[in-house]
Amino acid sequence: MSGQLDLLSTTLAGTRAAGRAALVGYFPAGFPTVDGGVRAATAMVEGGCDIVEIGLPHSDPVLDGPVIQTADDIALRGGVRIADVLRTVREVHAATGVPVLVMTYWNPVDRYGPERFAAELAEAGGAGCILPDLPVEESDAWRKAAEQHSLATVFVVAPSSRDERLATITAAGSGFVYAASLMGVTGGRATVSAQAATLVERTRATTELPVCVGLGVSNEAQAAEVAGFADGVIVGSAFVRVVLDHLEDEAGGLERLRALAGELARGARSGR
Repeated sequence: MSGQLDLLSTTLAGTRAAGRAALVGYFPAGFPTVDGGVRAATAMVEGGCDIVEIGLPHSDPVLDGPVIQTADDIALRGGVRIADVLRTVREVHAATGVPVLVMTYWNPVDRYGPERFAAELAEAGGAGCILPDLPVEESDAWRKAAEQHSLATVFVVAPSSRDERLATITAAGSGFVYAASLMGVTGGRATVSAQAATLVERTRATTELPVCVGLGVSNEAQAAEVAGFADGVIVGSAFVRVVLDHLEDEAGGLERLRALAGELARGARSGR
């Protein structure tokens, strides 16, 4: 079975044609349990997410703030494995039909074997991988495997990336470009970084790929602000926090996830 890169591309083309930004929701696999994570990510789509990123929990998540670190810790203590991450992708895609990517640091994929990971991700109905810490120069083995299995390779660009570096990164990527709106770790913030719009503009000068912005968006107003200049709005910590706040009340948590996704989706539509 080939991966869902085409579905990802048509989804982003569709939201652009509709004059809005895509809402991309992140949720870690295995949190609070594997089945609970599947239900949570599915609820996010029911509420309004167009695309889902499933996080592969890591013991040293250098880019992630305290909320996602806490969730990763719960998932790892629960014994989450790569097989569980792939099952989460499979079940969320089957339940929703939307593109589902894996967001992961490079080390677990490298140890698992890039070819094997790509083949199994495609077989699960995955659309690709976001690899925040994989340098383009070291990405050949992964990109070859991803291309062979019709998977996107999404690289992350940051405000510190120089223009020539941006061009190198975007030329190597596929699906979309993940623009980190600020230097630092993930987590909801009171304001969206002013650097984000400039970074999107600079990135667009190097590529035709859609540019989606993450790090710091947690409410409808911020989603609308980002939607004013980006092709996609990426939200992670705000969704994870809902489940952390409802560990004893899953039904209430799922209801709030749907509501939050709905609010963010309204923002993604109204920003244009």
